[in-house]
Amino acid sequence: MPKSMLLEVITPSKLFYKGEVELVIARTLNGDEGYMAGHTWAVKLLAAGELWFQEAGSKDFKIAAIAGGFVDVKDNIIIFTDAAEWPEEIDLARAEHEKELAEDWLRHPSNDDSEVARAKIAIAKSLTRMHVKAGGHRRKR
Repeated sequence: MPKSMLLEVITPSKLFYKGEVELVIARTLNGDEGYMAGHTWAVKLLAAGELWFQEAGSKDFKIAAIAGGFVDVKDNIIIFTDAAEWPEEIDLARAEHEKELAEDWLRHPSNDDSEVARAKIAIAKSLTRMHVKAGGHRRKR
């Protein structure tokens, strides 16, 4: 059984990441799931959340914020997402502002369920970006 596999993270505008990894942890709609080389075939929807992965031969994990999408696990792993950011690319003030705008909008609800859902997604994306900027939930304490 191989110890590593190819991970590709693809956004509409670019190939965000491509490299050999030993472990990938992504937030699915049912919670965090981990994938290693030899994992059974799977296709899962992803929620906005932290993407953690360990590059082949490394003890450390890399972290990125992703905006949902889906993961296709076969011999390799491909993640398709609308947006992905490294911690150093995240503008914390902008993420906090976007969260506040969405929360303000929810304080004055409309009858449009799709608008409420969009505001909740915006909050989830902002919180993810803020957590990733701070080192993520899995950082050593």
